[in-house]
Amino acid sequence: MKNSPIERNIIDNAIAAFQIKDFGKATIREVKAIAARAEEESGVEFIKMEMGVPGLPPAAVGVKAEIEALQNGIASLYPDINGLPELKQEASRFIKAFINVDLKPEGCVPVTGSMQGTFASFLTCCQCNEQRNTILFIDPGFPVQKQQLTVMGQPYETFDVYDYRGDKLKAKLESYLERGNIAAIIYSNPNNPGWICLNDDELRTIGTLATQYDVIVLEDLAYFAMDFRRDLGTPFQPPYQATVARYTDNYVLLISGSKAFSYAGQRIGVSCISDHLYQRSYPGLTDRYGGGTFGTVFIHRILYALSSGTSHSAQYAMATMMKAASDGAYHFLNDVHTYGQRAKKLKEIFLRHGFYLVYDNDLGEPVADGFYFTIGYPGMTGGELARELMYYGVSAISLETTGSRQEGLRACTSFIQDHQYAQLDERMALFEENHRRS
Repeated sequence: MKNSPIERNIIDNAIAAFQIKDFGKATIREVKAIAARAEEESGVEFIKMEMGVPGLPPAAVGVKAEIEALQNGIASLYPDINGLPELKQEASRFIKAFINVDLKPEGCVPVTGSMQGTFASFLTCCQCNEQRNTILFIDPGFPVQKQQLTVMGQPYETFDVYDYRGDKLKAKLESYLERGNIAAIIYSNPNNPGWICLNDDELRTIGTLATQYDVIVLEDLAYFAMDFRRDLGTPFQPPYQATVARYTDNYVLLISGSKAFSYAGQRIGVSCISDHLYQRSYPGLTDRYGGGTFGTVFIHRILYALSSGTSHSAQYAMATMMKAASDGAYHFLNDVHTYGQRAKKLKEIFLRHGFYLVYDNDLGEPVADGFYFTIGYPGMTGGELARELMYYGVSAISLETTGSRQEGLRACTSFIQDHQYAQLDERMALFEENHRRS
């Protein structure tokens, strides 16, 4: 076996220093920190694919609007807890333009990134009915959302959708919902990390069951319209972003500025509560707060307690970006197509050197090239592969941390530099040579 680019003891000592016994359970931040430590000690550049952080410049129209708002003195004023009226109006219009769903501005609520939106949604959903305190994840998914529930002390259930696509989804979902303890269902679409996309039939199944069993659907649209197999970027024209909102009134859409607009640093998103759900009263909320509807409790109780509002200037940026997109003046998907182009190149390198795609099929279609993809290597668990790749200066997280039951890794395209394709090809050729079965 030829020596790997990084001495094995450097990686082993770094992992030991973090007291990680099973690298397959290492968090995103732990993997990132170990990679940074090993990079500094070895002098070898890492190919970093563990963090889902945008790697593109922020939308210029948003930056300009935020600077102008700050120059006009907006930083001295508390934002309205309900949200900037212009942003609420533009969020409603954006949803109509790119999802083709009618939703009143009232229910479009600015949040400090979708992370806060999910946290507030989890809290509100789990307080509606004391018998329903459990969140159901259609996995794989974003690991930190489960951490949020752990912080809250709320239980959750999860299943890997890998074996339950299409017609198999209904029975699997119903096996959980019929227990009567599920408050809400959450999933991302496109999916983090598999990049599979639930289609209209599957979303109809989810929506129909949500209505039948009276549960709330939290649809995480962090990677809004980034199924690059279809052009979803023309406002007010089909095809539109697929959504459960066409099939139930019990939903919250979580729209983020981080990926679609590359505006992650300002922590801005919009939680969009259906008109029906916004106005609905629940016994649990009445008992706890003395009144209020789902929407008013979400805003005036939960969000108010969490942050007393969302960054005032960032709301101006988000409103302007959404308006420009809906006007057709800012084609936001043109910018983020870069992620798909990177994924295509990276997949080709890994596949050529003996790896395989874990989530490789989307109901008969190849999975789209996008922000994430998933890889495995014959004979290795996800934890083993994650650790082994560290010796080759490649960092990624195990699928185990995403709720997947498959063995492999989540790889993110956002930090890849142009010169690193050749690096990766060279390192994976050596990996293949060292691990080729005799």
